[in-house]
Amino acid sequence: MTEQMIFVNLPVQDLQRSRDFWTDLGYSFNPTFSDDNCGCLVFSDSIYAMLLVTDFFKTFTSKEIVDANTATEALLCLSAQSRDAVDSLVDRAVGAGGKEPRPAMQEEGMYGRAFEDPDGHIWEILWMDPGAVQG
Repeated sequence: MTEQMIFVNLPVQDLQRSRDFWTDLGYSFNPTFSDDNCGCLVFSDSIYAMLLVTDFFKTFTSKEIVDANTATEALLCLSAQSRDAVDSLVDRAVGAGGKEPRPAMQEEGMYGRAFEDPDGHIWEILWMDPGAVQG
């Protein structure tokens, strides 16, 4: 079976601000699928976020667009290679203008923190102990 790819589409108010924020965190954008209305944010070879200017995002749905600064639309979670990687990414996000909405979460075999990007989208960064995952 071919590995599936995921493209999470998110509305953004200011595409350049979003590009700057994610670039400050060390991520890149695929120029082939980016233009004045969309930034194709690359997390891995199979995970992308399509950051769409809100007016362009509206062309894909007839439903009301959620303002992620005042309502929760979804919680997006990315894995990290270690606890230190979790802390490093969230600290960089806060330093780049993001907000940390809650304290770190520590459970058996897991450690996570979260940040809100400039548009209020909540990104959870989670490390799972490989030994705990394998049971």
